Amino acid sequence: MRKITTITRCFLVVWMSMFVLTAWSQPNTTFAKQESNQRVRDLSGMKWRFKMMLPGEGVKKGLHKIPSEDIETLVWNNARVPGDVYTDLWKAGVIEDPYFGRNSVKAQWVQQYEWWYSLQFDVQKIPQDEIVEILFEGVDYSCEVWLNGHYLGKHEGVFSKFSFDVTNYLRTHPWDAQKGRNMLMVKLDPPPQVNAFVAGKKTPWFGDYTRDLTPIGIWRPVKMVRTGKVRFKDVYAHQKLNKNGTANVNLELEVENTSDQAKEMTFQASLNGKNFKMKEMRVEFTQVLKPGITKVEKNIHLEKPALWWPWDLGDQNLYVANVSIQEGNINHDVHETVFGIREVTSKWNPGFKKDVDVTFPRSTYINGKFHFIRSACWGGPPDIFVGRTSPAEYKELIRMAKEMNMNNIRIFGWHPPEIPEFYQYCDEMGMTVWQDMIPLGTGNIPTEEENLAEIFNEGVKVVKERRNHPSLIMMEGGEEMLFRTRDPQFGRQFLERLGDSLQAYVDLPYVPDSPMTDPVAQEAGFKPKEAVHALRYFYEMGRWLHEDWYQTHCDGYPIVPEFAITSIPSVESLKKFIPENEMWPPGLSWGHHWADLTRLRMQNWDVFGSEMKGSLEEFVNATQDAQGIIFQNGIEHFRRHKPSLSGIALCHYITYCPDMKWGIVDNYQKPKNSYYFVQKAYQPYWSTLNLKNVVGITKSLLLGIYG
Repeated sequence: MRKITTITRCFLVVWMSMFVLTAWSQPNTTFAKQESNQRVRDLSGMKWRFKMMLPGEGVKKGLHKIPSEDIETLVWNNARVPGDVYTDLWKAGVIEDPYFGRNSVKAQWVQQYEWWYSLQFDVQKIPQDEIVEILFEGVDYSCEVWLNGHYLGKHEGVFSKFSFDVTNYLRTHPWDAQKGRNMLMVKLDPPPQVNAFVAGKKTPWFGDYTRDLTPIGIWRPVKMVRTGKVRFKDVYAHQKLNKNGTANVNLELEVENTSDQAKEMTFQASLNGKNFKMKEMRVEFTQVLKPGITKVEKNIHLEKPALWWPWDLGDQNLYVANVSIQEGNINHDVHETVFGIREVTSKWNPGFKKDVDVTFPRSTYINGKFHFIRSACWGGPPDIFVGRTSPAEYKELIRMAKEMNMNNIRIFGWHPPEIPEFYQYCDEMGMTVWQDMIPLGTGNIPTEEENLAEIFNEGVKVVKERRNHPSLIMMEGGEEMLFRTRDPQFGRQFLERLGDSLQAYVDLPYVPDSPMTDPVAQEAGFKPKEAVHALRYFYEMGRWLHEDWYQTHCDGYPIVPEFAITSIPSVESLKKFIPENEMWPPGLSWGHHWADLTRLRMQNWDVFGSEMKGSLEEFVNATQDAQGIIFQNGIEHFRRHKPSLSGIALCHYITYCPDMKWGIVDNYQKPKNSYYFVQKAYQPYWSTLNLKNVVGITKSLLLGIYG
């Protein structure tokens, strides 16, 4: 009998071990930060399911009431979170690859439905006096959420996080998975159809390198977060570099006491070098927290701070701050923040008169050193359908940008604020970021104060999530927003109010719009030399040779936020999205993917004296070489105007779908020939010869050497 009991016990131990290992070895299900009461369980992954319903029918049919124990949703289509509806449908075989040929036209029906995403997950135990929230880091665009049939709420806005307290709705059981099973249900509403109504809260889904497929999906992770009754809502390492070389790091903590009585809490904070060695600094203090939100501050002084620099100016020293909230032996919450110490200032460009030529200083200084911006417009994310991309792709693209000698990436207002990994990699690689904080591709937004407040609130949430990153050095409001506004004065006032709301939370330069030299911006009161978008050579192709255009239409500005020319991806890449019978001569799918063949032939003729259309390979390579030569000549021309000109941003580095347009690196991460021309012209130190009045052997020679 004893032998049987021993065998039974051994079996139970092995069985329970296998159960625990199985439960916690699944991808994206482990707990983090085990040293405290905070537990973070990532609910992302491949275990989600999704289903299509006519608008309004899902609730009528009771999808939100499916019992959490049932297996009904297992027959729904598989889904991935983070991801998007189009990629999930493509992988399920419902639609063809929307990038191939003209398949995107056949997928437009997707936008007319609501999409239900479900996840079943087990919870063994919730300790007493803890709070559990379901955190959504980003949903595109509008959704409603249920847990176990309980309605949690609704959210609109792509870029802002939101969460729901589910402490009282979770089903738990220490060993019976059936009794501890939970059903999370998310209804995605059909995506918006008019960008002006959601400007600033959703990325524009149109432009000259995508087609009419409005993105929709749970595009960032979903997490279950456990904390004590007192928890962090926000942690900001507000750093300041002093004139004597010391620095102050002011930890600005936003803390919520969810109980109904005041609590005396102990705060502990430590400061360490993340990628360099330093003696750990620790502070501890107590404070009474009333119910609700309290702002707590603690200053840490550094005698010899290790500074963060762009890669071409110095090292990328990063600090890590860990803070915790304790009540006796109970650790209610912890938070880790990585940041860098650097000072960003702007100075007036020489040769321009304040409030006569320009309204804003456009020379950027990092820790007192001039940072000449060698940039390109990001054109991201790497894929407009985020289910097709990954953090690894981000890391590789930023590495390639640095290898091309870029020291800055510009995210302008046709593209979204990026995921945390983007800024992390920029921090680590020393790549600065110049960003429109929220995407504003139109100036014709609703003027009601309630709508404006929503836009400002979305912008504040975006900047608060990203302000600890030292790579973020410059903020902008709109991108060609004033080009398309019916009311210039309202447009200017809106952009200035947006800037005020953002700068209340971070000490960074802000410029309202770009370029601000168009007639509408002039009517709004901006000055004639604010900036130049060097685009007219492309859009008015044939009016000038490119060498003449630089000198007659691009000189006399302090900064170039856009300098654009197009090319065709490699033949290898073309085969991935152009049908074989349309490859050569170009078929209709070329036009569908934005190939402007007339302009491409004309720019080839400008550079080579020939349209270079003898074969597909010749034509493709010629467009890439022409793009590179025009970029290199332009970069060299602009850099000779340093320091009165303080930066250049090419348009674009990448674009977020396969196209025949702006990118230097195509959608498959393959660099075009133009990449290597830019790599040469963007070297930190580069010399050029500008030959003038060449007659026989008589020359007037200008040698330009610049950094």
